[in-house]
Amino acid sequence: MSKLPRHSHERRSFLKLSLGAAAAAASLAGAALSFAQGTPARTLRIGNQKGYLNLLKARGTLEKRLAPLNVAVTWTEFNAGPVQLEALNVGSIDFGDVGEAPPIFAQAAGAPLVYVAATVKRPQSEAVLVPPQSTIRSVADLKGKRIALNKGSNVHYFLVKLLRQHGLQYSDVKPVFLAPADARAAFERASIDAWVIWDPFFAAAEKSLGARVLADASGVVGNRAFYFSSQNFAANNPDVIRILIEELEKIDQWGQQNKDQLASELAQLWGVPKPVVDVVVQRQQFGTVPITRAILGEQQQIADTFLELGLIPKHVDVLRAAPSNLA
Repeated sequence: MSKLPRHSHERRSFLKLSLGAAAAAASLAGAALSFAQGTPARTLRIGNQKGYLNLLKARGTLEKRLAPLNVAVTWTEFNAGPVQLEALNVGSIDFGDVGEAPPIFAQAAGAPLVYVAATVKRPQSEAVLVPPQSTIRSVADLKGKRIALNKGSNVHYFLVKLLRQHGLQYSDVKPVFLAPADARAAFERASIDAWVIWDPFFAAAEKSLGARVLADASGVVGNRAFYFSSQNFAANNPDVIRILIEELEKIDQWGQQNKDQLASELAQLWGVPKPVVDVVVQRQQFGTVPITRAILGEQQQIADTFLELGLIPKHVDVLRAAPSNLA
């Protein structure tokens, strides 16, 4: 096996240091708060993306539920799932939310993750976008084109399946691996031909850039989101995990009945215009469900596809990340 270039090692070292610093800062903030309340017996370190965990953090209901258990809570925000799971792998967080594909890459890298809950399928919340004046009119037109995506994210699998559904292979296109902010900049400069992205970045590109939807994930992939923990934390703190999922379910149920208010709160938390978030919420599917063998079977299909494409170095047995109460 060839050695990684030096700059790859340096980036990984920098990432680990950065994640450690972020977690340390969050822990210090949590420690300062808990000092006045008494030393906590346990600490729950949450890594979150733009989603319901933002609402949970803003409302403070989780902290109230966990206070009688003497559990402190710290928060660190990430812009995508892969770096979030890298944080889990280096021991910087205990819990987080992520799309379908990142856990596969994380398991392949030896991350000690366990799935603890999932959302219902949300295929309309991710799509392939092209500029409004693009000559690309069909998925078949993507052959040979430069397509931006976040490597290892949920849209990675979506792109592979979409191409196959339209008679193309992953090798027929030119992937350009960019984080959402960088991909948007490349999209605006027209230095890429298409962009595969999820909400709220998807909705923002539609509203502010006039991006045209070439295809969303309907009929292609499920696009579930997952809540995960580390195996050690989940095994030693089942009461904390149960409360966490209960609080997330409450927000999910409330949001389904109060979409306008949900959009208002998320717009404020994300710093995104409400009309953009209105689009996100209107196509959002609501529901938090337990992990089942069928759901992990969907994940196994993703793992097998990535192995076939050489995107992961070895076979991943998704069941090794199953919760102890697997249905």
